[in-house]
This record gives sequence, C-alpha cells and structure tokens, in this order.
Amino acid sequence: MADISIILKYFPNISDEQKRQFDALYDLYLDWNSKINVISRKDTENLYEHHVLHSLGIAKFYSFKEGASVLDIGTGGGFPAIPLAILFPEVKFHAIDGIGKKIRVLNEVASAIGLKNI
Repeated sequence: MADISIILKYFPNISDEQKRQFDALYDLYLDWNSKINVISRKDTENLYEHHVLHSLGIAKFYSFKEGASVLDIGTGGGFPAIPLAILFPEVKFHAIDGIGKKIRVLNEVASAIGLKNI
C-alpha cells in the first residue's frame, strides 16, 4: 500500500484533515479503478507520486488566492482538481470532463473525503 510520505516531503505543513484526505485517496482510487479505468492499472502503486504530486506541482510556483475559482478542463477522474482542492480548501474548483463515468468517480471520491470546494 502506498503512503503519503512523498506528499509530506514537499508539503510538510498540511493539516491533519488534509493528511487524512490525501491518505484516503489511495484506497478510493484503487476501488474505483477496479470498476472504471481511471488511471493506468499498472500505475496504481504510484498514485501519490505520478498523479497526486504531479497535480500539486503548480502549488510550488503559484498559490491560489482565497475565494478564487479554478477550472479544470479534462479532469478525468479528478486530476489535478481533487489534490488541488485538498491543498487549497479556500478555493472553489470546477472540474469538467466529457466522460460522465469519470465525473462520477470525481464526485464520489470528493464526497467520500468530505471535499466541499469542488
């Protein structure tokens, strides 16, 4: 099982709630990926490094302002929208994708971890 240590390496000051949310992503995406191909099945062990951390890369160079709205076009199953929504709880994220079942995954994952800003 993967853990969030790679996230903490680059973002050590996240809250306990954010840690809980990031930690929950692995099992949620593993479960959804068994039903719907959200990410490459060969890459699920690298979820945090290849998907979550890559999604958060922008945060090392740009910090969204509180109250801002961000649009993620072509989000797939929620990358980068979900990791960014966890990292920036004061920002509203709008995620769009042409494949309805992937938006369903995004909505279910967001609901399961208690995201209110996506």
